[in-house]
Amino acid sequence: MGAKLALMSSDAEWVQRCIEGEATAWADVVRQYSRRIYNLAYRFTASHAAAEDLTQEVFIRVYRSLNQYDASLGDLSNWLMRLARNLIIDDYRKRQRTPTDASDDLADHEYHLPSVSDSPQRNLERQERRLQVHEAIKKLSPDLRECVILRDIEELSYQEIVDLLKIPEGTVKSRINRGRIELAKILRRMKVNPD
Repeated sequence: MGAKLALMSSDAEWVQRCIEGEATAWADVVRQYSRRIYNLAYRFTASHAAAEDLTQEVFIRVYRSLNQYDASLGDLSNWLMRLARNLIIDDYRKRQRTPTDASDDLADHEYHLPSVSDSPQRNLERQERRLQVHEAIKKLSPDLRECVILRDIEELSYQEIVDLLKIPEGTVKSRINRGRIELAKILRRMKVNPD
């Protein structure tokens, strides 16, 4: 409990420093979360420019909402990513109603950390497989894609997905299951081999 209390205090202090206009504190928040938010945005938008815009929009919303952060209700990371997911999913649903054809090459834009133990060949294979999986995910229906991304990529619990999407748990589980089955079929058709 002591560590949790220290974390709450640390997060609250960090937020307070941001509210007071301390540029380095805000820069730390942006640096720590931008890659994760960008990657999530890209998975839903499939567009470098849209993901960058959405990431920027998330940080503007977070900055404006800092005074609403309550450390006693959870850590900063959970609060910030919940805001990000809500905004990204809202954007995704709007685009489903008014689709645009804007796709970029993920290889040129995806943020990732290189592994020091991997060979260049292994990195290329992994990157190619990641691109193929991303292309396959884009072929899922919007409802299935949404649930698969949140569960298998963002690693949210079923309950978190229920709370986020406002749909019954049975529907979430069904969509994830159907999405995984459909994704496996698409990947087989694309002749993508697992790791």
